[in-house]
Amino acid sequence: MAGVGWRRALLIGACGLLAIGKVHFVHAQTVTSWPQFRNSHTLTGVAGSSLPTTLRLQWTYEAGSAIESSAAVVDGVAYVGTAGGALVAIDAASGKLKWSYRATSDDLGIGESSPAVANGVVYIGDLAGVFHAVDAATGKARWTYKTGAEIKSSPVVAGNTVLIGSYDGHLYGLNAATGAFLWKAGTDNYVHSTPAIWNGVAYFGGCDEVFHGVRISDGTKVLAMATQAYTAASPAIAAGVAYYGTFANEVVAVDIAAKRVKWRFLDPDRQFPFYSSAALSVSGSGGTMVLGGRDKNVRAIDMATGKQRWSFTTRARVESSPAIAGTRVIVGSSDGKLYVLDLGSGKKLWEFDAAAPFTASPAVAGGRVIIGDGDGRLYAFGQ
Repeated sequence: MAGVGWRRALLIGACGLLAIGKVHFVHAQTVTSWPQFRNSHTLTGVAGSSLPTTLRLQWTYEAGSAIESSAAVVDGVAYVGTAGGALVAIDAASGKLKWSYRATSDDLGIGESSPAVANGVVYIGDLAGVFHAVDAATGKARWTYKTGAEIKSSPVVAGNTVLIGSYDGHLYGLNAATGAFLWKAGTDNYVHSTPAIWNGVAYFGGCDEVFHGVRISDGTKVLAMATQAYTAASPAIAAGVAYYGTFANEVVAVDIAAKRVKWRFLDPDRQFPFYSSAALSVSGSGGTMVLGGRDKNVRAIDMATGKQRWSFTTRARVESSPAIAGTRVIVGSSDGKLYVLDLGSGKKLWEFDAAAPFTASPAVAGGRVIIGDGDGRLYAFGQ
């Protein structure tokens, strides 16, 4: 537990820094995967899979060390990294270990970097700065690539290119099949956030107070927009607008084509940084943005106007990034609870008390919610 807090403190300084219940879900389209951090290339955190009307604990897997990494789920297998340096593959139906891959031999382990799964390969970065490509079926290494510093960003696979950010200040583009270097785009500080992809461009905020756009095909910078705020959260993009929270205690909406801030949200009474990445429920010309804050609140913000719709208060920081499944929001808190809230009102529908912090984010796939906690337990909730 102390190690988890220590690693988070490093980021802050560097950037300026068992109650089981029932819940009802609206069934969405049947999609059985959550292949990367925030599920899609646009990082909207919206599930394409349905969940049962009754949500119960199905199984618990003891990973042996803290889990800050958020799970990916593909073909009935959940993949997640641990602070002990292991990438594990868990059968999503039974909770049984399929294989374990040792990412690092030292005590740095895997932090917040979350797996991406594509074409039979699992990609993940570690705190030693090594980026790994692992065979999804066997757990054997395909290739590795060493960056210049720790990796907390999560990979995104775009065609034949896999993207990864590093604390050496660069976003890398590598050949997804071979690991061959293609390009790197430099920033003036750590690249912590995961890039969101829109129209062939990777967009991400940085600890250099700049919102970046990098063309995936050749690594050319197409956007470098000063935002006056350190950013650890990853952007979520809808209709050409990027939404994210900052360490300046604001939530911003950036119109990508216009290269301008569309709106800023600042709570007049509770000004704390935003570390959680947003989930977006799009409807018509707007929708609802949901994210957690270090002021202990989960907030819903109108995507068109930047006005707060509701807030829900937990007992500790909310650094977990919410997932949206139908009309429900699933999010963890450092108070040790996993919550399900009504998307329209913010009313609490259900909670699970793990007695250990949830800083990882939930994955929703195959009729289950899968998430790890700070005591090293991976949970699955479903029918």
